[in-house]
Amino acid sequence: MNQSAMCFLTRFFIVCLLPATVFASPETAAESNWSAISMFVIFVLLTLSITFWSSRRTRTAADFYAAGGGITGFQNGLAIAGDYMSAASFLGISGLVYLSGFDGLIYSIGFLVGWPLILFLIAERLRNLGRFTFADVASYRLGQKQIRTLAAVGSLCVVSLYLIAQMVGSGKLIQLLFGLPYHYAVVLVGILMILYVSLGGMLATTWVQIIKAVLLLSGASFMAFMVLAAVGFDLGELFRQATLVHENGVDIMAPGGLVSDPVSAISLGIALMFGTAGLPHILMRFFTVADAKEARKSVFYATGFIGYFYVLTFIIGFGAIVLVSTNPDFLDADGAIFGGSNMAAIHLSAAVGGDWFLGFISAVAFATILAVVSGLALAGASAVSHDLYANVFNPDASDEQEVRISKITTLGLGLVAILLGLLFEHQNIAFMVGLAFAIAASANFPVLFLSMYWRRLTTRGAMIGGWLGLLTAVILVIIGPIVWVDILGNRDAIFPYKYPALFSVTVAFISIWYFSVTDRSAVAAQEREQFDQQLVRSHTGVGASGASAH
Repeated sequence: MNQSAMCFLTRFFIVCLLPATVFASPETAAESNWSAISMFVIFVLLTLSITFWSSRRTRTAADFYAAGGGITGFQNGLAIAGDYMSAASFLGISGLVYLSGFDGLIYSIGFLVGWPLILFLIAERLRNLGRFTFADVASYRLGQKQIRTLAAVGSLCVVSLYLIAQMVGSGKLIQLLFGLPYHYAVVLVGILMILYVSLGGMLATTWVQIIKAVLLLSGASFMAFMVLAAVGFDLGELFRQATLVHENGVDIMAPGGLVSDPVSAISLGIALMFGTAGLPHILMRFFTVADAKEARKSVFYATGFIGYFYVLTFIIGFGAIVLVSTNPDFLDADGAIFGGSNMAAIHLSAAVGGDWFLGFISAVAFATILAVVSGLALAGASAVSHDLYANVFNPDASDEQEVRISKITTLGLGLVAILLGLLFEHQNIAFMVGLAFAIAASANFPVLFLSMYWRRLTTRGAMIGGWLGLLTAVILVIIGPIVWVDILGNRDAIFPYKYPALFSVTVAFISIWYFSVTDRSAVAAQEREQFDQQLVRSHTGVGASGASAH
C-alpha cells in the first residue's frame, strides 16, 4: 500500500468517522445508538483491513474485475447472497410483512424465482463465454461496438438508479440508527464505496459481501429463533397471535392487499424474475470463479442462502406484528411504529435481544448497504472501462490503462452517488429500484438470453429491441402512477400500472425477434453462422479449434 493511500485513509477517519461523535449536534448525539456506532466502527476497520490486504493482490485487470478467478463456488455463493440481500430486502420485506402480512411474501418469491433461471440457463454459459462483464457474452458473435454500448448504457442506468435508492436509504437509515446527520451519512457511504472498489477491486468487494452475508444471516437467524421461542416454536400460534393484534385481523393471511390486479402481479413478477437475471453486478460475480462447474455451485449456494433468508424475513415480519406492535416502547402517541414500517426488524431486534443486539443489527444494516453499493460501483466502473473504453473507444488499451480508467470511474461514480443522494433526500425514490429491475429485465436480459440461445439473433435485432425495451420501461414509469401522479402531481396517470415490465419486456422480445428475422444482410448471415462455434464454447469453455475461452 503506497503512502498516499495511507494518508487518504487517515483523512477518511478524521472527516467521516469523527462526525458521529464530534460534529453531531447535542440533540443528535444524545439520541445516538452507541452500541450500533461501536459495532459499525469495528466493521469498518475490519473491512478496510481486508481492502488493504486485497490491494496487494490486485495487479491485473483480471484481478480487479474478477478477483483473478480464484473465488470458490461456496465463497461466491455467499458473496452473491451478500450482494443481493440488500437493505430493501432485509428491512423492506420484513416491513411489508409487518404492514400487510402474507402479501409481503410476493416480493420474497419474486426476488427468489429468478435464481433457478440463472442456475439452469445462464450461469455456466455466461462463465464459459465471458471474461469480466455480461457484454462479453452478448457481443460474442454480434457487433462489438453497438452491443457493448447498449449493454453499458443499460448497466449504467441500472447501477445509477440502484445507487440513488441505496444512498438515500442509507442516509435515512444511518441518520435514524446512529444519530449521524443525513449529509454526513451519505458522504460516509460514498467514501467507503470508493475505497473498497478502487483499492481492493473485486477481491475486497467479495469479502465485504461475504462478511456482510454471514453477519446478516446470523443476526436474522437469531431474531427468527427468538420469535419462534416466544410462541413455543409453533408457526400456527405465531400466525394466530398476529391476526389477533393486527388491525386487519385475519385478512393478513390472504393475498391481494399489495398487488390487487392480475396485470400488476404478473408485471411485478416478470420484473423481479427477469430483472434478477439481468442485473450487471450479479452477473459479474460469475466471472470470479475458476470454471463453469464452480459458477453452477455459486448459484446453488446463493439460492439456498437467499431462500433461507427470505423465510427468515417472513418470520421476522410476523414476529414484529406480535412483539413490536403491542409494545408501547416502539410506538408513538398515535400508535404508529417509530421510523415507519421499515424499522420493524430493527425494533424487533431490541425486543428480542436488547440494546447490544439492536446495535449489532443496526451495524449489519449498514454493512448491507456498503456491500450492495460496492458491487454496484464495480459493475458501473467495469461498464465504462471494459465495455466502453477498452472495447469501443480504445481497443488497443492495456490492462493497466483499463484498470486506471476503472478506478477513475469509481471515484466519479462515488462523487455522483453522493451528490444524487443529497439531491434526492426529500424525494420519493421508491420507484427507482423497481425501474432498475424493469430496465434490467427489458434491455439486459433479452439480449443476453437470446444471444446465447437463438441462432437467428442479429446485431440489428438486438440493438433495436434492446433500446426499445429500455426506453419503454423508462417512459411507462414516468407516465405511470408513481411518477406522473405521486411525484409530478398530476390527477390521473397516462399509464395505469405501477410496474411496466410486462409491457416493456414484451416490446423488447418482439422487437428483437422481428428485426432479426427480417435482417437479410450479409453481416447477419455471418453472425448466424458463428452460432455453432459459440454453442461449443458455451458448453465446454473452449472453441471449436480447442482454444480456451480464458
